[in-house]
Amino acid sequence: MEECSLKAEDSSTQDDVPPLVVKDVKVLLDRERSEGVSSPSRDDDSTLLNQGTNSSILDDNTKPDSGVREGRSKSSGPCFSDGRSRIDYILVYRKSNSQSEKRDIFERNIRAEGLQMEKEASLTNSDVIFLKLNAPWDVLCRYAELMNIRMPFRRKIFFMHRRHKFMSRMEKRINKVRGWLPRKPMKFDNDALPGLEENESFTAPFSRSRIHHFIIHNRDTFFSNATRSRIIHHILQRVKYEEGLNRLLSNSSYEAAFPLHEGSYHSKNSIRTHGAENHRHLLYECWAWWGVWYKYQPLDLIRRYFGEKIGLYFAWLGWYTGMLFPAALVGLLVFLYGFFTLEHCQVSKEICQATDIIMCPICDQYCPYLRLSDSCIYAKVTHLFDNEGTVFFAVFMAVWATVFLEFWKRRRAVLAYDWDLIDWEEEEDEIRPQFEAKYSKKERMNPISGKPEPHQAFSDKYSRLIVSASGIFFMILVVIAAVFGIVIYRVITVSTFAAFGWALIRNNSQVATTGTAVCINFCMIMLLNVLYEKVALLLTNLEQPRTESEWENSFTLKMFLFQFVNLNSSTFYIAFFLGRFTGRPGAYLRLINRWKLEECHPSGCLIDLCMQMGIIMVLKQTWNNFMELGYPLIQNWWTRRRLRREHGQKAKASFPQWERDYNLQPMNAYGLFDEYLEMILQFGFTTIFVAAFPLAPLLALLNNVIEIRLDAYKFVTQWRRPLPSQAKDIGIWYSILEGIGILSVITNAFVIAVTSDFIPRLVYAYKYGPCAGQGRSGEGCMIGYVNASLSVFRVSDFESRSQPMTNGSELFGEAVKYCRYRDYREPPDSADPYSYTLQFWHVLAARLAFIIVFEHMVFAIKTLIAYLIPDLPKDLRDRMRREKYLIQEMMYEAELERLQREKNEKKKKDRAHHKEWP
Repeated sequence: MEECSLKAEDSSTQDDVPPLVVKDVKVLLDRERSEGVSSPSRDDDSTLLNQGTNSSILDDNTKPDSGVREGRSKSSGPCFSDGRSRIDYILVYRKSNSQSEKRDIFERNIRAEGLQMEKEASLTNSDVIFLKLNAPWDVLCRYAELMNIRMPFRRKIFFMHRRHKFMSRMEKRINKVRGWLPRKPMKFDNDALPGLEENESFTAPFSRSRIHHFIIHNRDTFFSNATRSRIIHHILQRVKYEEGLNRLLSNSSYEAAFPLHEGSYHSKNSIRTHGAENHRHLLYECWAWWGVWYKYQPLDLIRRYFGEKIGLYFAWLGWYTGMLFPAALVGLLVFLYGFFTLEHCQVSKEICQATDIIMCPICDQYCPYLRLSDSCIYAKVTHLFDNEGTVFFAVFMAVWATVFLEFWKRRRAVLAYDWDLIDWEEEEDEIRPQFEAKYSKKERMNPISGKPEPHQAFSDKYSRLIVSASGIFFMILVVIAAVFGIVIYRVITVSTFAAFGWALIRNNSQVATTGTAVCINFCMIMLLNVLYEKVALLLTNLEQPRTESEWENSFTLKMFLFQFVNLNSSTFYIAFFLGRFTGRPGAYLRLINRWKLEECHPSGCLIDLCMQMGIIMVLKQTWNNFMELGYPLIQNWWTRRRLRREHGQKAKASFPQWERDYNLQPMNAYGLFDEYLEMILQFGFTTIFVAAFPLAPLLALLNNVIEIRLDAYKFVTQWRRPLPSQAKDIGIWYSILEGIGILSVITNAFVIAVTSDFIPRLVYAYKYGPCAGQGRSGEGCMIGYVNASLSVFRVSDFESRSQPMTNGSELFGEAVKYCRYRDYREPPDSADPYSYTLQFWHVLAARLAFIIVFEHMVFAIKTLIAYLIPDLPKDLRDRMRREKYLIQEMMYEAELERLQREKNEKKKKDRAHHKEWP
């Protein structure tokens, strides 16, 4: 294929402007002088191509396949047929579509804006037409000034701070020692892979009147491909025909609209020996390829190719993944602590040795009597997660969430500075076409612009909000109904499994019930998610938001609320309700006066919570990764298979870039919404119930390492190039993260106090155990805890429908007269049988006190940390102030030099004019 030969138009303005000098400033330029060459500017794309070679921007095949179609276009690169005008944007439509009149008017308006156009039929389907758009230099300059796009105008200069001689000598010695050490494996070798970092330059909003101030080596590369695409999209959005490009896409006047990828992402030649053929190839080799999974992300290159909005998403995802390392390490240490202290745990020992303690049946009729020692394995597994390190880990994760968010603020500020987003303000959103069509008859004067605009009445707005809120409440009730169904399933199934013919299931009926219930719950979660998306879309459109940002925020809140409740409702039930309201043997509380509510396992309810979190987390992340990458892969594979069957094996290699991009999958309709939602829900799983499952951060870390490369591979190879757009933060998702951080403190306090046995053990050690009154605790102080935590029940007091079918003689040699159950109640022979003991009230008071103390302490620590960590790093604040000063000096010096040069030229002309006279 032929490469689009770009015009090498040298800017005369750049040569005419002498370098600026900042007075009274010592500038460190020795390194550049010693190298003897200046680095290329950030707009020079030629550094990606091989020196002295004709590297193709497209695939390596240079000859077209005659089997595809004869008489194909002479030029197949990303340029017009003249081989000079590059393609900045593609519109696709079908000739058979009936909207030709609308397209003609729209295209006539496009030409009036100065854009160049060219049409070409598809090689695979003559009904498909590609409309190629190019923005000439004058159009780019006009709209770059209108959109306040910041462009480089001077190279940044670095200043050496004065240091003490002793510190300088120490730095030299440290650097010498570092030279002996191996290079950091996670960093890229810039010598082997050039072009990963953009050259730093001072930037300023583009102005045609001051064009001589900007670094323009080549007009064709001054505006990057991403910037050119953004300018053209801005034009297309504002070319008025009905409601612009979006309306034409929605009514199928155009089938697709997208910027082009910069060629193929793979090459026959090695990138280390021949260099990268284009930015897409470079992104694949240093980011999307699985072999570099341990490397840092080239964020500057991602931002240059995909825009700041996508760059910020990957920066946040990388920062979140990096911050998961300490959380995963501490969680693993807590788990290992439980593992290594397993043999020394007094509670587990007593449970495993309690062969003479007979436990009451956990269900009606079919469940048999059990020895307490039968739950030995479950007691040991519970100790892995519920041990002395659990409270520390809960406090650590609450602090970690605050540190993560506060340091992300600082990281975002640095990125906003490096990417010239500090002073960027989002343009005022235009009114949504749907809002305008609905309320066009009711107008009022805009107090800012002074122009009439559609107006939504107060009563209409809030009546719609009430209906929407009612819909949200109804869907939450649907979630509760689904959880209620799971509860009924667990109640019924535990009896069924207890009478199962297979001994393995019969002896582990409660675990089998929990496992199957979690799997069914996961299937219900995935099915309800599909329903919730449609309901959220319906309710958001019913509200009639005025602008696109209002629509996006409303939809995001609804989808997050729906999916969060859907994903965590069963987990909340197991953590805080399972086994809490079952009553006692002989007086069970029943569901609809029929089914006995499910009890906790003799070793506690925490094992059920761990199973719920582990299974849901693993299945959810596996399913999401499959759908994110597997679905586009299957669709693209099917498209390639169809093309090979219709046009031959080598057909795709001869297709132009726009044809290949058209055959890729478009980006999700909601942009980065699904990507953020998946990670935010994972963040909730990692923090909200982390006290019950310390391995959650480790699972999240392993998933995110894969997730980054999956998303990168998807963006680079499987999706059409998304429109580059700007953003200075992650938007409403940050507020959601803060809300999850607050909720996690409350839930972890309740998990430790209510779900785990931490508080009952603490009360026993200090009040009722062998060490009571001594002010100390330890494994020796827990002797007799298991017996003290179990109450006695007389078998003859069973209800008729709860009476077991066997009396236990086949297991214990004689009929069982008394059994034990988990509770603090008086024995049947006491004056007030089965009433709560004093120990129950002590444990309850300790639980409530722990919740209050834990929450206040952690919130105080979080507030203190948030106060102590500034949002802007001090060095960044100083750099910003210094740069602002230097920019003012440079602009002032440049203006003086321009005036001086004009004055000198005028003097020369005056002298020449006087010399003509005799």
